[in-house]
Amino acid sequence: MDVEKVFHMTGGVGVTSYAKNSSLQKKASDMVKHITTETIQELFLTSTPKSIGIADLGCSSGPNTLATIKDIVKAVEGTSPKMLLHPPPEFRVYLNDLPTNDFNSIFKTLPEFYSELRKEKSGGCPSIFIGGYAGSFYGRLFPNNCLHFVYSSYSLHWLSRVPPAIYDEEGKSINKGNVYISEFSPPQVSQAYYKQFQEDFRLFLGSRSEELIVGGRMVLILLGRIGLDHVDRGNSFFWQLLSRSLTKLISKGEIEVEKLDSYEVHFYAPSKNEIEDEVRKEGSFELDRLEMFEIERVEKDDESYGAAVAKTVRAIQESMISHHFGQRILDSLFEIYGRMVDEELAKEEIKPISFVIVLRKV
Repeated sequence: MDVEKVFHMTGGVGVTSYAKNSSLQKKASDMVKHITTETIQELFLTSTPKSIGIADLGCSSGPNTLATIKDIVKAVEGTSPKMLLHPPPEFRVYLNDLPTNDFNSIFKTLPEFYSELRKEKSGGCPSIFIGGYAGSFYGRLFPNNCLHFVYSSYSLHWLSRVPPAIYDEEGKSINKGNVYISEFSPPQVSQAYYKQFQEDFRLFLGSRSEELIVGGRMVLILLGRIGLDHVDRGNSFFWQLLSRSLTKLISKGEIEVEKLDSYEVHFYAPSKNEIEDEVRKEGSFELDRLEMFEIERVEKDDESYGAAVAKTVRAIQESMISHHFGQRILDSLFEIYGRMVDEELAKEEIKPISFVIVLRKV
């Protein structure tokens, strides 16, 4: 499966869209917003550019990306009055995602975005130029030295491809019955995923080092894991539950065993040490900050936590699952999945962790 041609968050503004089901990601970015704003303010104070280049890599199609851009613009403008000889800069904003992303949904909300900024500034509006850049961030996207700041939220745990080393000589997966690394996976499966992460993350860092000015910053938010073990009751456990849910559909005769055996996700949750190792090996960036955090679970009156998680995962995985299994299984699959999440939570807490990373180009 060609990830670049198939993978995208569910577009539009429907009930299963990413726009309607990305509140968990918004909550996470809000938790570390102070780090994002502090980083962009420090960058502006030290470089004082007249025109500042900002890229959001993996912007997707919901409201989250413009909310982040608004926070960044306000942070810079809040710093500017302290520097009497340096008025606010113009902002060049590059929104990036894969070619199949629903960029139109973002562009349709731009008039409202500009209108809100004008209201907040009593009729004035910062000079902001926003454009979409389609393509994989595992490679070059922008001209040399055109960026000052790169932001990426919940995108870098997605690999450029399913690791080829998990397939045998006949092209069949050695990770049968699992969509990701599990306790039943052969050791070479976790090794293959780790190797793919190393290759991808190093390529990401090398590409951004060409595009960022010296002293440019990156704030990266991604899912991860706490220790050495790839299998834990965190992010990997949610994939185990998806494997179990698909197995349940096999028992109902809704999908074939071979279909599950040939489906793998292009995901990897790195550890703190793995991230630090790749930054050091690539050599273009200093690691200014690396913090781990958890999103506190919030129950809604009209919806269980499992149902909310199922909607979130569906908005992310629907394109891949429907391409491989067909759309007809989606409602049944995620109803089962949401129920399984709730059942597991009744037994023991599930604790997915995230990292926020601040890198500075040297």
